[in-house]
Amino acid sequence: MSASIAIQVLPEAPNDRELCRIVDEVISYIAKSGLRYEVGPFETTIEGDSYDQLMDIVKECQHVAVRAGAPKVSAYVKIVYRPAGDILTIEQKLEKYQRR
Repeated sequence: MSASIAIQVLPEAPNDRELCRIVDEVISYIAKSGLRYEVGPFETTIEGDSYDQLMDIVKECQHVAVRAGAPKVSAYVKIVYRPAGDILTIEQKLEKYQRR
């Protein structure tokens, strides 16, 4: 893997139920990308070999939330990118913390 992003999408919504529904649609979109991803309580981490593909996903997440009904969307994004080499994968970062 040469790139990893963590994205927290925060749609404006009238209540928690609607907020969760919109976020679920964004996560569904991410899942359909076919890339490795991990959903956490605050953000979703996605990894891949194409920085541009990951940036396109970040951009589209905003559109997905708006199409799902959010009048406004905020997002926080963290990016790790190493064009010539590998980065730590999700598994490498989490393996010692996984319950056995």
